Parts: sequence; structure tokens; C-alpha cells
Amino acid sequence: MPTNMISKVLEKQAGLPLDVAPPAKKGPASRTSVLRNPNMEKLQNSYLFAEISMRREAHQKKYPEAKVISLGIGDTTQPIPSIVTSAMAEYAHALSTPEGYQGYGPEQGQQSLRKAIADVVYPNMGIRDTEVFISDGAQCDIARLQMMFGRDVTIAVQDPTFPGYVDNGVIMGQTGAAAADEESGGRYAGIEYMRCAPENGFFPDLSRVRRTDIIFFCSPNNPTGHAASRGQLRQLVDFARRNGSIIVFDSAYASYVSPGGDGGEDDDKHSKPRSIYEVPGAREVAIEISSFSKFAGFTGVRLGWAVVPDELLYADGTRVARDFDRVVTTCFNGASSVAQAGGLACLATAEGRDAVAHVVAGYKENARVLVATFQALGKEVHGGDDSPYVWVRLFPGRRSWDVFAEILEKTHVITVPGSGFGPGGEGFVRVSAFNSKDRLVEACARLTTFLA
Repeated sequence: MPTNMISKVLEKQAGLPLDVAPPAKKGPASRTSVLRNPNMEKLQNSYLFAEISMRREAHQKKYPEAKVISLGIGDTTQPIPSIVTSAMAEYAHALSTPEGYQGYGPEQGQQSLRKAIADVVYPNMGIRDTEVFISDGAQCDIARLQMMFGRDVTIAVQDPTFPGYVDNGVIMGQTGAAAADEESGGRYAGIEYMRCAPENGFFPDLSRVRRTDIIFFCSPNNPTGHAASRGQLRQLVDFARRNGSIIVFDSAYASYVSPGGDGGEDDDKHSKPRSIYEVPGAREVAIEISSFSKFAGFTGVRLGWAVVPDELLYADGTRVARDFDRVVTTCFNGASSVAQAGGLACLATAEGRDAVAHVVAGYKENARVLVATFQALGKEVHGGDDSPYVWVRLFPGRRSWDVFAEILEKTHVITVPGSGFGPGGEGFVRVSAFNSKDRLVEACARLTTFLA
């Protein structure tokens, strides 16, 4: 159905044009007797990426003729490979007939995708297809996991890190209030912030980390771009095993990790695993979440997965997978069958795997251009090798929101302020490689003019 026809249908149903708000009622607003969730009051400002979008919209209104280039929010921009979209279209066509639906039902599709993920993403790691849970993306799985764990668990996060881990924990009631003083950077009471900075190679000193029930760990890290080495992940798994903790390992950017290590004595240092399950013992302490968004361009299509091994047990001996299955079947109707057909096309054939690898290679080349640009300007820059993100300190001593605002004002380029990823991000900005090559090159030219 054409977009304008969809708009007309929705307008007819709502009784108002889509761009017109309902008239405000006069007089004092009535109230219900329902108490607000007190944890919502603890959240600081709006969600980071929603705030970025609002600031971009305001900037575009101020400069309506400006050609704004986004190197901020990490949405992929290149088309989904044609081999994938063709599979999705074929599946959708099959579903349009009774005969086709019986042959391509959602259960069969999900079973095939789970097996493909187990076989292709986790070869020789002992992952069974029954341990793979298909979802609508890693961010949604984070929320469902937090719901499953409940309010009484303690959590640790990398600092800086993706804000969803923290915000979901706040909403669930796993934290205290955020500190009001500027020096603390808005840290929430009850969260263990694991400092990941240039000074410690972006990996926490675990000897100084307090024991928590849940450890959220993202590698390659969003926002710093650091991919943990095999030796570092061994430390993390050993730490969790000693403390009886559960690791939630976010591998959404695993496809950007470059091959490394040769199996020799230095393999722990140079090899960078794409999965936590490459480390012995991880099946007993780790859940892994991932997504098709960043390597196959499924940002809007929504498809991901979680792996919950059978060996992962609660203190009372209950399988964690049993509870997660209960949460998923209660709160989620399943990923689109058409999206799952596309996911299967990404993994099931060499042609599909090559197509998505080509997409990743393009974004990695963009990241190399960003790194080279900032290095040529003499700036402190990290990431970009095993990640689509570049982590850069442009003006030492200046606040990251101020730097973000000046870049936007003077170059019309969107970045993301580092403090949005936690107190450890203050002073940095994250720059994304997710854009077309020509727009990224233009953005680099503008930044060079501004920073030179």
C-alpha cells in the first residue's frame, strides 16, 4: 500500500490528520488513583538517542538548508543485500497462499534459523539449537532479561557502556538514585561501574570490582570500539565463576572483529573472540545476546537472538533457560516470519554470508577513514579496527555535550557525546562509521576544516 494511502487510512481511523495534535482540554487535568512507578523518577533526562534526535531536529529547523550528516546514532544505512531481500519477498509470497503457508510456517522457519545460528555463528562451541532464542533484537532481550532477573539482583556494567543496561536496571528497581554532584558523573547507587579507559586498555581491573549477581559486558564495546582479547575474556569468565555471577555478553558487533592470533603462546593476547563461548567454562556462567542489525542492516527489520546454555543454573539449581523461555513466551509474540527468512538467507549459504561480509567490510573501511582523519589532526583516537565506532577526545578538558553541540553548530555533523554512555565517557565523543562512503568523506572534510 502506498505511503500516502496508509496515511489516509490512519487519519480516518484517528479522526485527525497525523500531523495535528488533539485539542487540549480546558481546565485542570483530572488524575487517576494510580501511583507512578517511583523508579521512573530516577531516570536522568531522556534516553540518550532520543535526545540526540531531538537536538538534530532543532538544529535542522534552525538551519533548514543545511545538509546534516549523521555519524551519531548507530543505525546502518546501506541496503540489505539483495539475496536477503529476495528470500524475504519469496517467503512473503509463499505465505499468501494456503499451500505455501503450510510449507513455510513460522515454526519451521524458526527451527531452521536457530539451527543456522548454532552451526554458523557458534561452530565447535557446543551450542545447541535448542539453546538459541530468536528475538526482535538485542536491546529487547536486555529488557526481557532484566525483567527475568527481577529487582533484587545487583549489576555491574562497563564504564563507558551502552545506556540500555543501566536504564533498564533503573526502571526495574535494581538501583538507587543517581548522584546529584557533578563530580560523580550521575552514577547510580547500587551499580558497580567497571572503569574501561585508555589507561587500562579499556578492560577493567577485576581485582577492584565488587562482586555482583549480573555482569553486563559488550565486546566489541559500544562506544569505545575495544574488542576484548581471549586472555581478557578468560579473566572475566574466571571472575564470574569465582563469584557465582552471570555474564550477559553482548556480541552485537562481533562480525567486525578482525581475525587475529595464531594459536601460539601469545594467542590469549592477540586473538579476539567473537563469542564468549570460545572461552572454556563460559557455558556455566554466560548468556550471549546478539542481533542481525549491525552486520546485515536489519536495524528496522528487527531480528536477533539470545543463547542461554542448559548448564547455566540459578543458586537453587533451576535452569535459567527455563525462566527465560517463560518470559519470552509470555511477553513476546515472536520475530516476524519474513524477518526470520531474511536472517536464514544471511547465514545458510556461502552467497548470503559473503553478501553480509561485504556490507561489514564497507563500514570497516569507513571506520579506517575516520581513524586516519583524526590521527592526521593529532587527536587521541581509539577503536575503529574491530568496530564501526571511533572513540575520540577532541578537546581535552571540555565537556562532551559542549563538544557535540559545537561540532553540530559549526559542521552540521552529528556525533554522540561520550558522557551519554556513563561517567567514564566524559571528554570523548563517539563517531559512527554507519553512513555511505561519500557522505562520510564529506563529514571528514568538514571536521578537518573545523579542527585544523
